[in-house]
This record gives sequence, C-alpha cells and structure tokens, in this order.
Amino acid sequence: MKSWKTTLCGVLGFVATVITVVAQPLLDGDPATEPMWAVAGTALAACIGLFFARDNDKSSEDVGTK
Repeated sequence: MKSWKTTLCGVLGFVATVITVVAQPLLDGDPATEPMWAVAGTALAACIGLFFARDNDKSSEDVGTK
C-alpha cells in the first residue's frame, strides 16, 4: 500500500457510508424507512476512487508507474 493516506480515507468513507446510508435505516425500528441506495452508490464510487488514488506527496517513480 504505497498511498496509505488515500487508501485509509477510502476505507473510512466506505465504512461510514455503509453505517449511515444502509445499516442505520435498516436498524432504526421504523419499517417505513428505506436505505438510500442512490446516495450509497454515489458515495461508494467516490470511496473506490480513493482506493486507486495516489497521495499528493508521491511521484510516479515512487509508486512504480511508468
């Protein structure tokens, strides 16, 4: 993991998204509450982008790209 800062942000964002957008509406006790799937999909797409992003202080040579 050469860009640990952005990867960590992606992981934390993924966990926060799952908890607030999916798990919390399912566990609130109100059967009328639905998970916000569109919001979850958008936030998870951003988290996936962070998994593959490179830290600002890393050069292409540092991470092994050509």
